[in-house]
Amino acid sequence: MKHEAIYKLYSNVKMIVDNKDGTLIVYDENKNEVSIDMSAVNTKATELKTVKDNEEQAIKDAQVSGNQKLLDLGLTQAEATALTGYTPPAED
Repeated sequence: MKHEAIYKLYSNVKMIVDNKDGTLIVYDENKNEVSIDMSAVNTKATELKTVKDNEEQAIKDAQVSGNQKLLDLGLTQAEATALTGYTPPAED
């Protein structure tokens, strides 16, 4: 997510190098090093992760809801799964 955050925050960045020590070196198109604010990068990475997590949860919620609607129409779970490919998680 940090790479994506850097590209979103710094439009002039063309290349990011991960060092073995965990630091990042960021370059523009002319291979000049670009100074970045890691605090802003971390904040943006957290924001992007939250958006991604919310999108994934929305998809899961829609699958569960859509499956239940098919069952409410009288389909069996096997029929609903055959139509949608969704298989509900096994209950404990």
